[in-house]
Amino acid sequence: MSVITPELLTRFDVPGPRYTSYPTADRFVEAFGETDYVQALTQRKSGLVGKQLPLSLYVHIPFCESLCYYCACNKIITKHKERAADYLRYLTKEVELHTRHLGQGQSVSQLHLGGGTPTFMSDDELRQLMAMLRKNFEFVPGGEYSVEVDPRTVDESRLAVLAELGFNRLSFGVQDFDPAVQKAIHRIQPAEQVFKLVEASRRLGFESVNVDLIYGLPLQTPESFDRTLAQINRLRPDRIALYAYAHLPERFKPQRRIHAQELPSGGDKVAMLSRSLDAFVDAGYVYVGMDHFALPDDALAVAKRQGRLHRNFQGYSTQADCDLIALGVSSIGRIGTTYSQNAKTMDEYCDLLDQGHLPVVRGLALSRDDLIRRSVIMALMCQGHLQYEAINLAWLVDFKSLFTKELEQLQALQDQGLVQLNETGIQVTAMGWFFVRGVAMVFDRYLQADRNRTRFSKII
Repeated sequence: MSVITPELLTRFDVPGPRYTSYPTADRFVEAFGETDYVQALTQRKSGLVGKQLPLSLYVHIPFCESLCYYCACNKIITKHKERAADYLRYLTKEVELHTRHLGQGQSVSQLHLGGGTPTFMSDDELRQLMAMLRKNFEFVPGGEYSVEVDPRTVDESRLAVLAELGFNRLSFGVQDFDPAVQKAIHRIQPAEQVFKLVEASRRLGFESVNVDLIYGLPLQTPESFDRTLAQINRLRPDRIALYAYAHLPERFKPQRRIHAQELPSGGDKVAMLSRSLDAFVDAGYVYVGMDHFALPDDALAVAKRQGRLHRNFQGYSTQADCDLIALGVSSIGRIGTTYSQNAKTMDEYCDLLDQGHLPVVRGLALSRDDLIRRSVIMALMCQGHLQYEAINLAWLVDFKSLFTKELEQLQALQDQGLVQLNETGIQVTAMGWFFVRGVAMVFDRYLQADRNRTRFSKII
């Protein structure tokens, strides 16, 4: 029996933010810059939070050896391996500027290397990177230390180096095992290669292995994707991230190499998602939420069961909400009540560091309203329920008065079976959890304002 039917997905799976932050990154402004960011760092150092709560680190490695046509990430395609060594020098400069304001030895409980392709770096460069980070930060035992891995760039010996460096979680980019699809997206990687790497990861003692999949790619059909799902279930990774491909060639130049006529229809995309949900749930995976699945004994599934889920720029996490220092070109961080983003081009990123500046070029200082709404959205996205009294006490507000319009909108979602409302709070239903983004969107003031402007302009 289907977990969620194609009819339900067509009706409720609406486009919208993934809420890895609120407000979302498209709301950042250039008026926020280095001065604002330094002030946030200084406040962390001088405040009690900075002394008690560990940091999260994100390091963006933008380099890739070859172009994947579907990719919308910030990346640099190059065969010149020497560029990684130069980039490492700039990352070191950026960390040193941070420690001027934070001091050395801040505790870190979470590290994520993303890209691009972090394993574009050589083993020695990865050792240098980790040594530099450990020199400036204190990595706590039991933390989550993860790295994104392109299966085409590693073998078992390289995985052993990652384990030696302290990484305990891996994420393999698979996307699809079908050879024709792989050729259409310019990413050839035989299934056997991935199976061998996952087996090696288990021998090496990695605590969790994630696999990324994408549905909606060129030449995919529900039947071909069924074969990939069956192979993934045999592979049995600890976690699965299932993403929808968004074809936006006007924004992302590499996607112009994808032939639009080869893309699956909207109906086929919905069928792939519905059949994926069935396949993974039938195989014993827990639907964590928002594209994420995990085996029942994985830390992510346990956190969901115990109501301890959190959400950050990498998606769902077991780590408590904390400040995030983002290093590298285009990376996005969060310190206190601010968000910040580094320069998106390598030239601007390097120029700012050469001048002795932190490369922050835009961001946002959150208002009180932003903070209240963030707490509401994250409660719904992570715990699936919210008690009015908790928000009232935390923010000294009257929830029902503050969110009168939002509660009216939720009435419609209650009629559709996505939420349950009562005198004390909001509960996302079992079915509603599959569409929790739509529930959260009700409380997004910026999104609602955009919709109102659109309606108003149409009337005029």
